[in-house]
Amino acid sequence: MKKICFTLSLLFAGLAVTAQSKETETADKLFGRFEYIEAAQEYLKLTKKGKDPYVYKQLGDSYYNVFNSKEAVKWYAKAVESKQDAETYYRYAQMLKAEGQYEEANKQMQQFAKLAPKDQRAVIFNQDPNYLPKLRNQTKLFDERILDINDKQYADFGAVLANDNTLYFTSARNTARRTYGRNEEPYLDIYTATYNEQTGRISEPQALSEINTKWHDGPVAISSDGKTMYFASESFANGEFEKDNSNIKQRTGLIYLFVATKTDGKWGNVKPVPFNGTSWSTGNPTLSKDGKTLYFTSNRKGSVGDTDIWKVEVKGGNKYGEPVNLGKEINTEGKETFPFITDDGKLYFSSNGHKGFGGLDIFMVDIANNGEVINLGAPINSPQDDFSFSFNYEKNIGFFSSNRKDKDNMYLAIPICGVEALVNVTDVNTGKVIPSAKVAILDDKQNVIETRTTDENGKLVYSVDCDRAYSLKASADGYETSLFTISKTRGGKVDVMAKLKPITNLIVDGKVQLNTIYFEYNKSNITPEAAFELDKLVEAMKQKPEIKIAVNAHTDSRGSDEYNLNLSDQRARAVVQYAISKGIAKERITGKGFGETQPKVNCGDNCTEEQHAINRRTEFLIVE
Repeated sequence: MKKICFTLSLLFAGLAVTAQSKETETADKLFGRFEYIEAAQEYLKLTKKGKDPYVYKQLGDSYYNVFNSKEAVKWYAKAVESKQDAETYYRYAQMLKAEGQYEEANKQMQQFAKLAPKDQRAVIFNQDPNYLPKLRNQTKLFDERILDINDKQYADFGAVLANDNTLYFTSARNTARRTYGRNEEPYLDIYTATYNEQTGRISEPQALSEINTKWHDGPVAISSDGKTMYFASESFANGEFEKDNSNIKQRTGLIYLFVATKTDGKWGNVKPVPFNGTSWSTGNPTLSKDGKTLYFTSNRKGSVGDTDIWKVEVKGGNKYGEPVNLGKEINTEGKETFPFITDDGKLYFSSNGHKGFGGLDIFMVDIANNGEVINLGAPINSPQDDFSFSFNYEKNIGFFSSNRKDKDNMYLAIPICGVEALVNVTDVNTGKVIPSAKVAILDDKQNVIETRTTDENGKLVYSVDCDRAYSLKASADGYETSLFTISKTRGGKVDVMAKLKPITNLIVDGKVQLNTIYFEYNKSNITPEAAFELDKLVEAMKQKPEIKIAVNAHTDSRGSDEYNLNLSDQRARAVVQYAISKGIAKERITGKGFGETQPKVNCGDNCTEEQHAINRRTEFLIVE
């Protein structure tokens, strides 16, 4: 019975699609002629006859091609309720970004990347996903790069760079060791390597034999002078440090903290700290610059959650004050672990209790100035576990660990400085401030990142990355939409004076004077840059409702005559469709492509690049 019902449902679905296909013919023809507004009107009629993913997709594409992001988002959302091709998800994501819906945009980009993983747009997105709305507004703090010294098979984590350029880390790479039952990997050892500041390369790691035991060892903390080490180990028995005593009755999974000192280049004089316990773990140490405060992870009595971050006063001679819980501003009912304190009093730690991307995320709190806990954001954090962040203040370089590639690996954390762009929008003629102006910020690919509105003083602020160029699109009622640049700079603040021109004198000698309208190579859809200029045309036509415009598109002489004629005609029609989508009556604007038949500079096959650019133009003639 179920099989029969299923077969009938397929039959009825097939009949419905056939009937629907006939009714889409008119809309498809309009779409094929690049008459997207008229096509959309016909597709809209079909939506009243029932759900059809093809119609929804075509509506989304129609609005995408005229850069109507609001309507495109609406119909793409319906289209992707059914499986679509990769490009549909990509276009949907771009329209979502234009609407400021960053979280949903990233969801669609993730789908696109799954369907087209080798597409360069997918590759770039995966390198810098920039997702989760509440985290996306913060400035990117670090770049990341996986370390070459990671083992290909076994876990590596806990990298800490001492001031003498020795890198300490923890690894399960010693296959000569017996395996740990929980993950069938060898027990953890402490390793060292040398970091070369000039080349950035790290030497071949060596096991720290004078410290490693038969149990788990690591991670470590090193004092500023390089003479004291705190490290975690499972080898605590009867209050003493035992390296290889096979008679020890070890409580698997219980971690203890030890302190060692360096003499003649060798670590020794190992002692357990007195605040270890037999019913809780104590590990993941980090030491303040002055050596007077030790931070660590523990689930000792008084912990808020699974594991908490604690601190204790270091009095010298392996004597300490009473451990103090850092409190509920930092510790949650979840897991807080892997603390690291920087020379300037910033505490980095990992948590699955604070809001993050998923799993363990890395957070920072400026405890020296009673700061708030902040998520480090992408790319340091990922949907997987991200942990064990450390930072060498003198060398301005950090490290962290993550299992985003199926096992724990160590990564370099490269600081990125931030820039505050102070935007002031005024009238170019009077200098009067323009409140409620819309200012969009665009990346170097001209993708809209975000749009904000100026305050009553015509001002707003954007936080951007150092050494990265941005553009600003500023617009206001009665003014031309204009682009302004934020040049690359090395930190601090930069003033951007966005001076807008009132919409006047756009019509000169029977033409509407616009800047060059550019299209992407071999494409005819309206780009964001083109939309900025075409908005001026729309405003001019609204101010003078009696005029009619002919859009003439031209190409340079490269390419075949037929190809250039078709491409220019498609682009002219796209401009016409854009104006119609903005409220201009279709009777008032026409478009035609002339290919290379009407060059402005007759240079034949000997044109320079500048001459080609002059010939490759779009003109707006007043015909009535």
